[in-house]
Amino acid sequence: QLQASGGGLVQAGGSLRLSCTASGRTLSSYAVGWFRQAPGKEREFVAAISLGGGSIDYADFVKGRFTISRDNAKNTAYLQMNSLKPEDTALYYCAADLDYCSGDGCSTSWYDYWGQGTQVTVSS
Repeated sequence: QLQASGGGLVQAGGSLRLSCTASGRTLSSYAVGWFRQAPGKEREFVAAISLGGGSIDYADFVKGRFTISRDNAKNTAYLQMNSLKPEDTALYYCAADLDYCSGDGCSTSWYDYWGQGTQVTVSS
């Protein structure tokens, strides 16, 4: 089971840090991805990180603002979100898979395990 947490309501320009934890699994054995889904839109890729953290990829619309990381000792992955914009408002999900993906390969169908989302709302 994966669990995303850390969402909330923040003003534009603010920051949030999302966390993804795993129960019943060792997250360090999996690559982790973050996705988001806004109302009426498809779920879209945000960021991905490999098992050891040595490979990272971002969607173009978050580059320079979001940072994905992981602490395998804590069985947790993170998404630090800075300079948030109203268009970042969405339900954010973390996902895990044995294999790391990047670029166009990071679709929802790549990941085998998903957590419940955490809501991020950015006010203007």
